[in-house]
Parts: sequence; C-alpha cells; structure tokens
Amino acid sequence: MPAAQEGRPLDATYTVAVRRDGPFATYLELPGSHELLGTRRAVRVAGTIDGQPFAATLLPSGTGPHRLPLRAGLRTAAGRDRAGELLTVRLLQRFG
Repeated sequence: MPAAQEGRPLDATYTVAVRRDGPFATYLELPGSHELLGTRRAVRVAGTIDGQPFAATLLPSGTGPHRLPLRAGLRTAAGRDRAGELLTVRLLQRFG
C-alpha cells in the first residue's frame, strides 16, 4: 500500500457535544483541529468515537475548527444521538 494511503499517526482526543444545526444533519466540531492539522481544508482521518472505529473526512467549518459528520451507525453504536450529548473522539491517523 502506498505511504499516502497508510496514513500518518495522530494522537488527539476531544470530548465534544453532538450538534444538529448547520450544514450537516448531525456533526461534532473539533476545537483547535486546524492548528493540529495545519490546514483549514478537508482532511481524511481515522480513529475512534467512544471506542468505535471510524474513518471520515473532517470538513472545514469556515471559522477555524473542522466538523466531523456523524453517520447514524456511529451514533447508534455510541448510544448518543441527541444534540448536547458528549462523545469522545480520538484521532489516530491522517491520510493524504
């Protein structure tokens, strides 16, 4: 597998509230992510949400932090689906 697809290690943990407003039906906003990643562009990542593995693209919010869209399967697995409920996100790899 090419090195760009293997990913580069990350180690960042966020405990953030589920959000349901804005351009995405359900998402998490990761404060300081643009400093961590060194960009305000979309970035593919992998990690865990409350211990459940995921891979997704972090999308720029336009104001600094990235947004992580939450798919229904992850919300169900984590047992948290309502706005304001806290989830712990751990970013482990960055791709590209």
